Amino acid sequence: MRELKKQIPLQLMIIPGVIFMLVFCYYPIYGLTIAFKNYTVIDTIDTARWVGLENFRIIASDKYFWQSVVNTLGISLLKLLIGFTTPIILAIMIYELKDGSFKRISQTVSYLPHFLSWIILGGMVVNWLSTNGMLNAILVNVGILDKPKNFLLDPEKYWMIAVLSDTWKEAGWGTILYLATMAGIDPTYYEAAKIDGAGKLRQIVSITLPMLSTIISLNFILTISSLLKSNLDQTLVLMNSQNLSKAEVIDSYVYRMGLTQGDFSYATAVGLGVSVVSVILLLLANQITKKLNDGSVL
Repeated sequence: MRELKKQIPLQLMIIPGVIFMLVFCYYPIYGLTIAFKNYTVIDTIDTARWVGLENFRIIASDKYFWQSVVNTLGISLLKLLIGFTTPIILAIMIYELKDGSFKRISQTVSYLPHFLSWIILGGMVVNWLSTNGMLNAILVNVGILDKPKNFLLDPEKYWMIAVLSDTWKEAGWGTILYLATMAGIDPTYYEAAKIDGAGKLRQIVSITLPMLSTIISLNFILTISSLLKSNLDQTLVLMNSQNLSKAEVIDSYVYRMGLTQGDFSYATAVGLGVSVVSVILLLLANQITKKLNDGSVL
């Protein structure tokens, strides 16, 4: 209690944050009960009729929901393969550059897309991939395409467009943790490796990557836990009526069912199910990294 009295000014500073969490993070949990009710806009959460697991039974037989699950997993797995590894490679490349203006400019240019909203970046992507866009101009001029085509109207190309555009936006920002970790590596390790005749690639494999294992494992766990989550802003910007079959993800499906069609109970049931599965994936990913690293990072 004596320590608490000494810390009263500091403790008072966290009260707004605690109130914010209680109001916007914990109190809304009660609203998840509408997943088990037939809730409409004329009801309150308390007066809505209980229907048990009926909403979940409807989900199980909804082909459009399962289509969104397939799209979400397909895009997320590609992001795991490309978007997860790209920041690691980019961070190592930037770290290996000599200190100077070129290194600083490279970091700044790679960070910049993260600070732009998907409204801006999405508009750029839509423009570049349109019939009269930059990509078509390049491909037609070099003879790869006979005539221009709108790539965003091709459903089969949407997954890769979503993955590459998301990687372009976030890869630079994702290097920050890796660069901060590499800055703390004792340079004597590299000096000793040079004396032993190790080349740059061997130094990266034997020193840099092992030193990054903890932060890589942490990012891997967070990425796996969000496999069923997708970038809603990106989807709403890039999705159209032609690529809907490949662009519809769980988040956009929940948005459409809840806010567009007003089926709040069904949308809440979908969101609750996704959250439960995400927690399970988080625990599984933590167990995997625990075995690989001889210890948990969470």
